[in-house]
Amino acid sequence: VQLQASGGGFVRRGRTLRLSCAASGFTLDYNVIGWFRQAPGKEREGTSCISDRDGTAYFSDSLKGRFTIATDDAMNTVDLQMNSLKPEDTAVYYCAAFSRLIPVDTRRKRWLPDFHCGDLSTYDFWGQGTLVTVSS
Repeated sequence: VQLQASGGGFVRRGRTLRLSCAASGFTLDYNVIGWFRQAPGKEREGTSCISDRDGTAYFSDSLKGRFTIATDDAMNTVDLQMNSLKPEDTAVYYCAAFSRLIPVDTRRKRWLPDFHCGDLSTYDFWGQGTLVTVSS
């Protein structure tokens, strides 16, 4: 089971980057995939997440309107489109995943109806991170 984040780079203010999170060893179906970022000297924070099964997406308030998130089930990837980038978006970006199918016993699972997108402890799998640097 592995998540691979890619697409980071160095861009000027106002430009666009598209990050991709590729899953291997499992399918993203029934999973929530989140994108987090960690700037130098700061704690890791959530930016957005999407529930693959129903497409429900959440964004941090400060990023609504600039970032979008989408799944590609054929490719088993989740992309984070970042528009109008600002220097304060500079960070290492990580993708993470957890399943909304929670084991009840050895044979049954139940659907997790609610979740907290930005709770790092909820996520079971993490990618290695990709660096985004935005110049002023």
